[in-house]
Parts: sequence; structure tokens; C-alpha cells
Amino acid sequence: MDETTKNIIIDLLKTARSKGADAAEATLVRNKGVGVEVRLGKFESVEHAEDFQLGLRVFTGQQSASISTGKVDPNGMRELCQRAIAMARIAPADPYARLASKEEQVTELPNLELYDDSEFNTNALTEMALKCEAAALEVSGVTNSEGASAGQSKAEIAIATSTGFIGEYERSSFSVSASVIAEKDGRMETDYDFSSTVYAEDLTDPKEIGISAGNRTISRLGARNASTGQFPVIFDSRVSKSLTSHFASAVNGASIARGTSFLKDKMNQKIANASISVIDDPLRNRGLGSRRFDGETLPVKQLQLIKDGVLQNWLLDLASASQLEMLPTGNAVRSLSTPPSPGTSNCLIENGTISPETLIADIKKGFLVTELIGSSVSLTTGDYSRGASGYWIENGEIAYPVTEATIAGNLKDMFFEMTPANDIDLRFSTTAPSIRIDGMMVAGG
Repeated sequence: MDETTKNIIIDLLKTARSKGADAAEATLVRNKGVGVEVRLGKFESVEHAEDFQLGLRVFTGQQSASISTGKVDPNGMRELCQRAIAMARIAPADPYARLASKEEQVTELPNLELYDDSEFNTNALTEMALKCEAAALEVSGVTNSEGASAGQSKAEIAIATSTGFIGEYERSSFSVSASVIAEKDGRMETDYDFSSTVYAEDLTDPKEIGISAGNRTISRLGARNASTGQFPVIFDSRVSKSLTSHFASAVNGASIARGTSFLKDKMNQKIANASISVIDDPLRNRGLGSRRFDGETLPVKQLQLIKDGVLQNWLLDLASASQLEMLPTGNAVRSLSTPPSPGTSNCLIENGTISPETLIADIKKGFLVTELIGSSVSLTTGDYSRGASGYWIENGEIAYPVTEATIAGNLKDMFFEMTPANDIDLRFSTTAPSIRIDGMMVAGG
């Protein structure tokens, strides 16, 4: 952290205290990025973005408020503090919200390889995007393009609290993507692929991304309606991460404290079959969701949420931990203008032991889902219903593409019917291998 950054957040804390805050927390985020878009072999646009944002959370007794601004001059900072304190004084009291104490705060920051100082100029990014799109357009059957893009961004995050914490880290990201169109019998289909990484050297080659986007698109041609009835459903690894998200939401400490999760009374009980284990790992090197401390300055660690089907932990921030009379797990996340809440970092359903092909092999009739559309999922009851497209399975093989289907079930039952494959993709912060769930309802369009 340079002295200028350090002085800005320290001055903001001092100003907040001088204006009447009993405790305060100041956060600074500096972002810088560039992205280009191309279409049909031609440069379309470039966007340069650079911003500097300050966030402030203040406490007056048991009342608190969070606010943010892009103004960093002395007058703007004073106005920010005054508005935050005025907001706090009319906010309802919350006996659970507080800052981390000095004893709770992280003291040693882990080195997680979160920042790559590689720089790509506009020409280099344009070349990457053009290469990606060209490879997609060369796939036989692809007829048009929705465009391709490439970009990079870098961010600096710094936080200081009136309880004595000052910490920061930098993170970077690089990306490339393409989306193309194919047509058959007057019906158009579109699909995409992309790569997004913390380090530039980990990006998938743009040509590979383009070929994948093209192949995904033409494989959707000739789509039919699915059969209606109860069938095995396989969530491709591209969409199975949504099941990880449902697990995470169901064990979110805020939902547990409110009593709005169907797992609220299930701690240390079996909630899935023995092949299912779920972890949250903020310490993964070069992980898109990795972090050196949580949103409340607490140390972070790998957390086992589910082990062999048995629920092990909730995701807890300070407030939810206090409500549940438990210890926080270092899972607070937040934006600049909102208070912390429990959340995930790198959360995944662990790999299984069998291949995706083996998941399919014994299915006489079933549905391989590669895209989910819309959502009707109740975490209070577990009821699940989503639009889906993908491929119909017959006699252990892919038979034809499927569109406009609906899949339905209840998460309580679905968790027990899950069988994970061994194809997890760790490039994503929320991820899972391909997962088979037997006995789901499928309705054709």
C-alpha cells in the first residue's frame, strides 16, 4: 500500500470519529481495465475504465450505516462522514453488527498469487479477440458471429478500521470469449465459450476458445423437444456449479439465523449421499475467489461445508455467528455501500471417481443439461424448477439436441441422488464436476 492510499483511508477514519462515529471502517478500491470487442473480423470498440471508490461503515451505538463515494477530496470525505453518521442515527439498532476486534483480525497475510503485472495493449487484445472469433467462424456450419472480446483488469483493495487494522492486496484478471451463430432449416442457434483467469499465462488459447464456441453452437442444430416424465438428469460441468451455489445458499449463516433455509436444523446430519463433499477454499493459489482476509478483516481458511454427505459448517460472518452463538468462519463478503454478509470464496463440490461418459453409459433415456434458463428455486422449501436445454440421451449415448425443456424436483431429494463425475474445472470460483441426479421430472416444450 502506498502512502497516499494509506493516508486517504486513515484520514477518512479520523474524520468519521471526529464527526461522532463510535467506530468506523474505511475501504478503498481502485480499478483499472481495458476491453476490446470485435465482430466479423473487424474491430468494433474499446473501453478503458478507471475508477477510485471509497466506502465507509460507521457505528453509533448499535446503529450502523454503509455508504460509498468517488470523491476523495477533503470536502467530499467530510460530507461522506456526515451523511453516514446521519444515516446510522436513524437506522434500527442491530445488537449483532460490529467490527472485528484487534484480537480477531488477521495478522499474517497469505501469499496467494493474486496479481499478475502483465500488460496487454489494445492491439494485443484485439489480436486475441480476432483470433478467437476467426477460429469459431472456421467451424463448419457456423454462419454468423455475435462477436468476440478480450480484456484485462487490475484492482487494489485496501481497508482500515478504528480497531487497528490496516491491510491491502492487489488482484488481476484476464479474459477472452466468443459467441457465434449457426442456422439450420430457418432456425438459428447460438452458443459461446470463454476463459477467465488471474494470471495471463493461464488463459486458454484464444483459438481453442473459438473452436469450442463453434462446436458448441453447431451441436445445438436440429434441437427437438424433450420427452416428458421422470428421467436421470446430468448437469454438465458447465452448469453444475449452480448446484454448488444452492448448497452454499442453503448453509448461509444469515439464512440459518433467519430460519429461511430448509437445512436450518440439519447440522451434523446427513443431507446428501456419501459421494458428496463441499468445501470453500479462499487460499487457492490464483483462484478467482481467493482472498487474503475476509470482508470484516478476519483471517481466512479452507472450510469443509459437507463431508461424505454430512453437514459440517455454516458460512458465518460476525453478525450471523453472534446470532447463532457460534464463532465466525471468515466468510464475510461485502460491497463498498452495503454491510457485510456471509458468502463464499472458491466453493466447490469435490470431484468424484468416474468419468462423465460412465455417468451416461447405463442411461436408457435421460437428459444431459448444458444450459439453464431462468430460475424458480426456493431455499425455504427446497422446491426446484428451471428451464433447460442440452442433449437427449438414449441407450447410453447422446441422441439429439434438446431445447425448451423444464426440469423439476426438490433440493432435499436431489442432494441424495447426486453422483459426481471426475471432470471438475478449477478455473471458476464456484464450480463442480458433472453431476447425475436420478428421478427428476422433465417436461418437453
